[in-house]
Amino acid sequence: MTHIHELSAERQLAAVRRRELSPGEITSHYLDRISRLDNHVGAFITVTAELAERQAQKAEERLVSDTPAELPPLLGLPLPVKDLDMVAGVRCTSGSSACAEQFASTDSAFVAELRHAGAVFLGKTNTPEFGLSCYTENDIAPAARTPWDLTRSAGGSSGGAAAAVAAGLAPVAQGSDGGGSIRIPASVCGLVGLKPTRGRVTAAPDGFDLLGLAVAGPIARTVADAALVLDTMAGNRPGDYYVPPPLPAGETFRSYAAREPGQLRVARFCRTHVPGVELHPDVVAAYDDATGALTALGHHVEEITLPFDPSLAERFTVVWAAMAATAPVPEQGEDLLRPLTRWLRERATRTSAADYVHAAMGVQQAVRSAMSVLQDYDAVLTPTLAAPPVPVGYFTAGGDVAEEFQRMMAFTPFTAMYNLTGQPAVSLPLYWNAAGLPIGVMLACRPNDEATLLSLSAQLEAARPWSGRIPPLWSV
Repeated sequence: MTHIHELSAERQLAAVRRRELSPGEITSHYLDRISRLDNHVGAFITVTAELAERQAQKAEERLVSDTPAELPPLLGLPLPVKDLDMVAGVRCTSGSSACAEQFASTDSAFVAELRHAGAVFLGKTNTPEFGLSCYTENDIAPAARTPWDLTRSAGGSSGGAAAAVAAGLAPVAQGSDGGGSIRIPASVCGLVGLKPTRGRVTAAPDGFDLLGLAVAGPIARTVADAALVLDTMAGNRPGDYYVPPPLPAGETFRSYAAREPGQLRVARFCRTHVPGVELHPDVVAAYDDATGALTALGHHVEEITLPFDPSLAERFTVVWAAMAATAPVPEQGEDLLRPLTRWLRERATRTSAADYVHAAMGVQQAVRSAMSVLQDYDAVLTPTLAAPPVPVGYFTAGGDVAEEFQRMMAFTPFTAMYNLTGQPAVSLPLYWNAAGLPIGVMLACRPNDEATLLSLSAQLEAARPWSGRIPPLWSV
């Protein structure tokens, strides 16, 4: 017998419309799995069972009252929201003890779109404090762990979202990515993690990001499911700084995931602008394996030199510290912050406005230089991370915050590049090592070209199917 969580999001939606499954059945199935298994993976900070049950009941009423054409696209689909983003009336902690009792008065704009599309909100997923680290360990919830090895981290900052999907606690999840925070956990949890083009998903009403580093996006088991969710999340609001051109009339992101990409020119490189990084042999093997898969599909893969200057790492650090300094810490909350957050905020206070502007200018110059090379290619292949999943506690084991930050940079030397350029990028689970751990590879395309990215990703998925690979916890 096939269990509900074994079905893709698309198949669940189709089953609802055919009346083979009810939204209530699906929601109850996931809430039961969360109650039994989340203590193992640390996926959720808050579970909203009553809200989910109400939304499922409303979805069932619409199935009776509405015509098929009137039914919204995600009707009855369970989907958790990362705890950096707002769901009206629900606690929004940002992964911080300083914000542990804060509640959202409104939905984030894309959350409102998901609500309008009929999604059922299971809860708020685990995230590190203000999303500042590449691992999900905070002071208000258990560490998020990859279901492939419960001693190892689920990554971050969308670690809870990825742990939920990989463990079968949700069919898809929303994440956000300011330096790799969707793609990092997707890699270590064996999932598809899609960072859209800069500005593709609005940060309204409260989010702001002058350089446009962060964008919300989907984490899923299949490319089609990721595209389906992006179709609902994508959109802009008046006042958004970055507004990508819309898709051509009649097109959807899901439609691009259903067509062939044609023969593409693909660049590849595995050197990094972060000094002193040495790639794990399993990462190199995954990267070379992906190259072979692309070549076998008829694409022309070309090795290029590293297009990013090593000085970019320091400039990014200045910008990241400034983002930490703008985190909405309540009055009297500073003493509750974790050491990394305090370290970044203190570093930002020692940075003058002129130094910040100089760093931002350096970032833009580096991006211009890199894009002059990358724009000649339809896609770019790199590793997602420098190493396989690491143990929980790995980054803080030395007890020195500066060392912790350097370990983070060394683990994630590739992901932030595409937050800086604004290009859409995806981590794909094409490879598992001898220990049974997933090793993601990353593809990026030109700005605004999610179409090619999704088509190429779906082609790779068809050639090298991965959804049949499941962690031990999946069958519990």
